[in-house]
Amino acid sequence: MLFHKKEKRRLWPYALLVFFVLIGGAGVWAYRWVKNLTPETVFENSLVQQIVRDQADEQGQKLFALLPQLLGIESPKTYLILFENNTELRPAGGFIGAYAVARVSNGDIEVLKIEGTETLDRQTPETWRPVPPAPITEHLGVDRWYFRDSNWSPDFAESAQKALELYRGEGGLLANDIDVVLAITPTVLEELLRISGPVSVEGITFDAANVTETLEYEVEYGYAERGIVLHERKRILEPFARVLIDRIKKTLLPRAGEYIETFAKLAEEKQILFYSPKETLQREYGDLGISGVVTSTGGDYLLWADANLAALKTDHAIQRNLTYSFEKRRDGRYVATTSMEYAHTGTFDWRTTRYRTYARVFVPRGSELVSVEGAMKTDRSAEPGTVDMGQELGKQWFGSFTSIEPGTTSTLSFIYLLPDAIGKQIENGLYTLFVQKQSGTIAHGLTLDLNFDTTISAATPAERQEEWGDEVYRVESVLRVDRGFTVEF
Repeated sequence: MLFHKKEKRRLWPYALLVFFVLIGGAGVWAYRWVKNLTPETVFENSLVQQIVRDQADEQGQKLFALLPQLLGIESPKTYLILFENNTELRPAGGFIGAYAVARVSNGDIEVLKIEGTETLDRQTPETWRPVPPAPITEHLGVDRWYFRDSNWSPDFAESAQKALELYRGEGGLLANDIDVVLAITPTVLEELLRISGPVSVEGITFDAANVTETLEYEVEYGYAERGIVLHERKRILEPFARVLIDRIKKTLLPRAGEYIETFAKLAEEKQILFYSPKETLQREYGDLGISGVVTSTGGDYLLWADANLAALKTDHAIQRNLTYSFEKRRDGRYVATTSMEYAHTGTFDWRTTRYRTYARVFVPRGSELVSVEGAMKTDRSAEPGTVDMGQELGKQWFGSFTSIEPGTTSTLSFIYLLPDAIGKQIENGLYTLFVQKQSGTIAHGLTLDLNFDTTISAATPAERQEEWGDEVYRVESVLRVDRGFTVEF
């Protein structure tokens, strides 16, 4: 194999589920015992440790060993929590509309601050003027790089480092004491409420179906209807967080298996991401697959990253399908086309407008741009857009702006030559492709149509049986998680 990605079987949730089932079956004695448990004694308990050893795979055992650090049992941890709204997609998950600072000690969470990022950004010293990426300046019209726009890299470790840099520069609370940067999307809130049940905050009911839209409306319009001043429009976030945490605590024991399994699922789907400036802890996050980093590969590679720029929360109405194809030219090189089809299913309303995105495709280093189709200079413009390009994260990238009107479908395509090394790997009888999903995306389509000009002998995952025995690998999949593909000749 020319790339290696660990298979992260999620057996470890069942280990803890077995533990809670055993407790529940022991009746009154177990109830009294649980009441006296502390997080520290849970992790030190020989029964728990034995269940984890017996039931969890290596990956699960690593996570169990890491939990005391995450929960501040070994020592208190200070978290910078980024609320990344994936209905306003950005490369590392979503626009950072709000943040929190929390202290975790011995399993207890103390929220020290929670507020909108615009509040911190307004306090930026006049002399603090970090230069933003050119598309942010061009399409958002800002004169400096603000904390709210920090997650520009699709590699979460890179974006988290930038977030910490800008957070310190703007005078953020406990900026020099942050142990962990944690990013969550509204998808996490939806899944937690699906388990915990609805919660009510200041007369507003939030459930799994309405939490994202209701929170968005409250901080954009609802606050004024309730007589709240503009600079306090996001104050509902703090009581909402406290009520939700209390509800989770109350339902954690009887529904522990669901919570644990959901956490694993959300982490694998990059709706929860972790970063630590402490090297050893960050390495453990990477080993567990919860760091959201761009993966190094020796074969073919693909990652498409959208950045919603001044398009409100329109990503809720965008259906995507990513298509990757290539064919062999007469000179022996392979010319590839990566396309994203955007179907805008919405109409103009308070949270939806024409979709404006600056899209980048990350491909193997050494790839050479041929052309772009569908790029626009600006929205509603007939003038074709230009293509930016560069090298980052060990990859070559190409980027362009495009816009999609409500009720229409549009496609942006990058055409490029693959590096000679990919062709040589095919000649040697083995081709591998690793497709990484953008953090925060839900589960958009992925279509592969790869013409190798040589007969395929085996492939993983397999094509439909009627497709076997030719020179083209055709697969339709869903990019809910990162996907690896192998073709042999």
